[in-house]
Amino acid sequence: MGHLDAVGACGVEVRLPADLRGLDGLIIPGGESTTISMGIESAGLADGIRDLHAAGRPILGTCAGMIVADREHLGLIDITTRRNAFGRQLASFEDEIELPGIAEAPVRAVFIRAPWVEQLGGSVEVLAELRGHPVAVRQANVTALSFHPELVGDDRIHRWFAAECGRAEAGL
Repeated sequence: MGHLDAVGACGVEVRLPADLRGLDGLIIPGGESTTISMGIESAGLADGIRDLHAAGRPILGTCAGMIVADREHLGLIDITTRRNAFGRQLASFEDEIELPGIAEAPVRAVFIRAPWVEQLGGSVEVLAELRGHPVAVRQANVTALSFHPELVGDDRIHRWFAAECGRAEAGL
């Protein structure tokens, strides 16, 4: 849980519904979205994740986590996504993007078989675009990024997320 520990947050792995109890927020990480979705269903985590969302706890979906959070999967954010939108593994790349409200200066973003947002609901805020497509979006307590913030030596996104969790816990 490297970046979370570095910013003073206590990260825990969530594998069972009981692991969701008492969380201040949830990161749905990158990986393979079909595998993650199947794991969520087989472990019975979907309802607990939706309960965290309904309680206003911050949720951050990164890369495959963006797909898993979308309206066609967990329904946490009113977007649809396109898998592998920038290309397959060999087309992976890095770029600098602006993330207003999260980081004051551009962040290095690592895109690996990354999705982009195909459709946005009316209350979804686009935080960043790349090549004409949304790659960072927010709706209420859910933020979705199509890249991997954990793969760079920059903890600003994790620091922001930990602060969001603290604000939610304090009822702000």
